[in-house]
Amino acid sequence: MSALAATYKFTIEDFQHLYESGLLDAKDRIELLNGELIIMHAIGYRHAQAVTNLTFEFGDQARRRYMISPQNPVELDEYSAPQPDITLVPLSRRKSKRHPSPEEVFLIIEVGDSSVRYDREDKQRAYAATGIREFWLLNLEDDILEIYRQPEGAAYREKIIITADGVASPLAFPDVVIALSEIIPPR
Repeated sequence: MSALAATYKFTIEDFQHLYESGLLDAKDRIELLNGELIIMHAIGYRHAQAVTNLTFEFGDQARRRYMISPQNPVELDEYSAPQPDITLVPLSRRKSKRHPSPEEVFLIIEVGDSSVRYDREDKQRAYAATGIREFWLLNLEDDILEIYRQPEGAAYREKIIITADGVASPLAFPDVVIALSEIIPPR
């Protein structure tokens, strides 16, 4: 006869306490998703370049309508504070004293090279379940952009695939055009 071991589900407050107490520090690449501490992969050169390219392109077209929050936490719920590669948030967040919540997010982008499956499955479900209206996965394994829109429950009703020679625009800013040829780094 076997007994199941109980697990502990971390809250955002618990997670912050780990940093404040010195058990974790800034060099630890860990995020909180669904109460679990997730050790994130090291950032490779293609991933880093894609994030830099996205930051540049979105920044170039911002016209003071949104802010770009690169690799910073979003508080989805009490048990999840992932660190998306890019988050577009309102300018009104400039003086905020907390991380953004789902209703304050225009767009979340994850850049996936070694993390495509985790981003497409676990993170996508968490984003949809908390009402993130639009989620992009820049899939560097296949050099495509996967766009997810219309969250319903723990899934998105709409999925669009953009190839490496295509362009994409966020729902909140349809005039902001991102050419994947400017974003996807060479192999």
